[in-house]
Amino acid sequence: MSLLAKIAEIEAEMARTQKNKATSNHLGLLKARLAKMRRELITPKGGSGGGTGEGFDVAKTGDARIGFVGFPSVGKSTLLSNLAGVYSEVAAYEFTTLTTVPGVIRYKGAKIQLLDLPGIIEGAKDGKGRGRQVIAVARTCNLILIVLDVLKPLGHKKLIEHELEGFGIRLNKKPPNIGFKKKDKGGINFTVTVRLSLSLELDGDAVKSILAEYKIHNADITLRSDSTADDLIDVVEGNRVYIPCIYVLNKIDQISIEELDIIYKVPHCVPISAHSRWNFDDLLEKMWDYLHLVRIYTKPKGQLPDYTSPVVLPTEHTAVEDFCLKIHKSLLKELKYALVWGASVKHNPQKVGKDHVMEDEDVIQLVKK
Repeated sequence: MSLLAKIAEIEAEMARTQKNKATSNHLGLLKARLAKMRRELITPKGGSGGGTGEGFDVAKTGDARIGFVGFPSVGKSTLLSNLAGVYSEVAAYEFTTLTTVPGVIRYKGAKIQLLDLPGIIEGAKDGKGRGRQVIAVARTCNLILIVLDVLKPLGHKKLIEHELEGFGIRLNKKPPNIGFKKKDKGGINFTVTVRLSLSLELDGDAVKSILAEYKIHNADITLRSDSTADDLIDVVEGNRVYIPCIYVLNKIDQISIEELDIIYKVPHCVPISAHSRWNFDDLLEKMWDYLHLVRIYTKPKGQLPDYTSPVVLPTEHTAVEDFCLKIHKSLLKELKYALVWGASVKHNPQKVGKDHVMEDEDVIQLVKK
């Protein structure tokens, strides 16, 4: 029996099973089995694997990477060529783009790499089409733009989300706050530090049955937030990536104003027309917000700050130390202190050490030993 057939069988059994307290353990077990099989699908056992496929792996350049994901013929290539001025082959038939086409835009001083990925079809996560390679490239992006056609139903959105979820990509979610620590002996220790509203899903027995599926019999599990069985499986699997996502609804030049007003209310969504270049500034602004980048300007001694080319850092790594490492790792050894102007200091300039955390558009001057 092939893996796909087994997966289909488990999905059918899950659909048949009623959700209640008596079946929650069984459902948890099935979910864990499903997650394991999905992982085997993505990374086949043994051998060197099937190679990455021609033209799929693109070297990462710039400060951030954005992938365009969507079904064939929704306007991903048109969007890329109009945003970045890169020519990605555009035609009126489906599957025009067959490999990853990179482009680069400069926005607010940051270099952002855009990747036009080939169209996804249903069943991509099971290796249909070039789906496996497409989604593998999508995993390396800092932001995913799901490009949808306004005229086609929103069912496409659900399908693409389902394909990406099957590959361990979680869209617009935070990692679940679950402590998981394997140990050598002592059985399974399950502690809950919050009140669970979804008490149907996770109790001591459900946790044990899920971990037993992974052959883990000694571990400490701490629930620090309201979590489901899926969240626990994500933590145990440990290969999930959490990526922000924007839904780009293309071809708005073909709908009425009333419909446009309704579309604007969908969360994480930007309506555009790639062909007529409508609403690009709104899209770029939203992309910037979701990338969570911070610009730091440099100031050579005795000169004015250089506002043209900032050093761009991700929001979670904005200490002076991270700034030095981004430029060159030898800089940290020579650093005596830094002078910082801007929102992160109490007075301008302020003398700070390598642990000082900077904010967007701060100016820094490094003083060497």
